[in-house]
Amino acid sequence: MHWQPLGERNRQPEWMDQIGIDAAAHDQALIGLRRINAFSGAAGSLFSQIQALAVALELSRPLRILDLACGGGDNTIALAERCRSQGLAVHIDGCDRSQQAVAMASRHATGRPLGGSFFQADALEDPLPPDYDVMVCSLFLHHLDEDAAVELLRRMGRSSRHLVLVNDLIRSPLGYGLAWVGCRLLSRSPIVHFDGPVSVQGAFRMDEALDLAARAGLGGARVRRSWPERFLLSWRRPVGGLQAP
Repeated sequence: MHWQPLGERNRQPEWMDQIGIDAAAHDQALIGLRRINAFSGAAGSLFSQIQALAVALELSRPLRILDLACGGGDNTIALAERCRSQGLAVHIDGCDRSQQAVAMASRHATGRPLGGSFFQADALEDPLPPDYDVMVCSLFLHHLDEDAAVELLRRMGRSSRHLVLVNDLIRSPLGYGLAWVGCRLLSRSPIVHFDGPVSVQGAFRMDEALDLAARAGLGGARVRRSWPERFLLSWRRPVGGLQAP
């Protein structure tokens, strides 16, 4: 392993971000990411926040959730299955700017009780629907520069009726080591082997994520550490709040 300085963010181009990536290589990478996402258990940390919201709201309808930049839909589907296994009524949709990722997510969801669908949309460019109770985003924030990250959080806060959840990597020596080893153990994809450690170099620390949320107008946002060396940023719209950030 070649040590990389982690004191400051070092964003580098990732293979998965490239336009026109080879379809077979893209599919192989998404399959590898599916294993990594299953191992990380991100859906569990998201579920606890969503369950608490459902209890507080006492809605007579399913809770509506949108997973932004959902990639191959692994976390979207895992979260939907976790909610249903716990008796929580939800409608979960996922969106991504990549048509190929949306197609793969849709295939993966076939026959599963998702209660929603996948569609193509750019979380930073296209209008976000205003009719979702919860806006979720996993492992996308580290792909963005600070201004774009703030804009994404601001857009999520404006569009979400109640709750914003962001799950992402922590930039740390432990996170870098886990990414380097884990990506090689859980995937054969050269894209994943390269992008995993590079993603950690471009990730935010927990205090930096809170600062982004404050700049986005998400006052009172909270951040906590989750397995494996990730953070969960959460923001709840104040009760009776009529104006979005």
